[in-house]
Amino acid sequence: MADETRRGPVLIELDEAGPSPSEAPPVPDVRGAVEEPQGRAMQLAATLAARRPSRLARWFWGLLTAVIGVVVSTAAWSYVTALIAANPVLGWSVGALIGAFVLVALAIVVKEVAAFSRLARMDRLHRLAEEAVVEEDLTKARDFAGQLDAMYRGRAELEWHHARFVERKDDQFDAPGVLALAEAELLAPLDRLALREVEAAARQVATVTALVPLAFADVIAAMTSNIRMIRRIAEVYGGRSGTLGSLRLTRAVMTHLVATGAVAVGDDMIGSVLGGNVLARLSRRFGEGVVNGALTARVGVAAMEVCRPMPFAEGRRPRVTAVLRRALTGLFGDDKAAP
Repeated sequence: MADETRRGPVLIELDEAGPSPSEAPPVPDVRGAVEEPQGRAMQLAATLAARRPSRLARWFWGLLTAVIGVVVSTAAWSYVTALIAANPVLGWSVGALIGAFVLVALAIVVKEVAAFSRLARMDRLHRLAEEAVVEEDLTKARDFAGQLDAMYRGRAELEWHHARFVERKDDQFDAPGVLALAEAELLAPLDRLALREVEAAARQVATVTALVPLAFADVIAAMTSNIRMIRRIAEVYGGRSGTLGSLRLTRAVMTHLVATGAVAVGDDMIGSVLGGNVLARLSRRFGEGVVNGALTARVGVAAMEVCRPMPFAEGRRPRVTAVLRRALTGLFGDDKAAP
């Protein structure tokens, strides 16, 4: 029959040769298309903390505070005098309460001034240590070591180290030896305490970022944890700061990190942080948590450099990767493969 059904493949001959398989474009890498964790919460928190208000804004808030203070104090004075005239007992009682409030406010002001004085003392010690290191001046090195020992002499956790320092300080006859002894005996125990604060803050920021899905919750957690961490590091080294002092320290640390680009996440950091963490590679949220924890550890090490009364000697500066490994071990999975 003429319309018999044909079976089998149909071969169509072309006049021109088609493209060969070797000319086909490469298959896109699906893993590369996924955006890697960048630690945006820590980057945003660092940027906000490092941002200085404009001069016009400082004038505005300063004048507004002054005006509000004058209005409130005048209104309180008028209220108390009128109340005394109407009811002396009640009026003097309210006046006593206001007087007690003023005394507490003055005590807070004195505490803030003392905190700034302690921070200035730490800055002077840091400059003296730098001069002793650069100039290799034995007199300046011994002056620095004596002031450092006097500042830490009453701390119970350094009693044994203070005794060793006093016993061995006269055996050092050059500036590097005196500074190395002071760092090993008086600052090394404090470095360990400061690292515990850094590890705790990194663990907290990583956990909140990974487990709390609320918008800006990770930014708020990162900012509060870092401010608290910097304040506690300052307390460890003897530069206990008040509220304003903590803000000053935080701005100094964050400004340094933003200026040097230390809050940016590089490929080397991503590889070292996420290399041994299975959950971080599978979940973007956990990856963000690990990277935010790494950036918090970097902030903590920078805070140690700022709050420490002398710069780190060669080989003594903590490594961020090691700090993060200790902070996150067992938190998001097995980190045995981390470098």
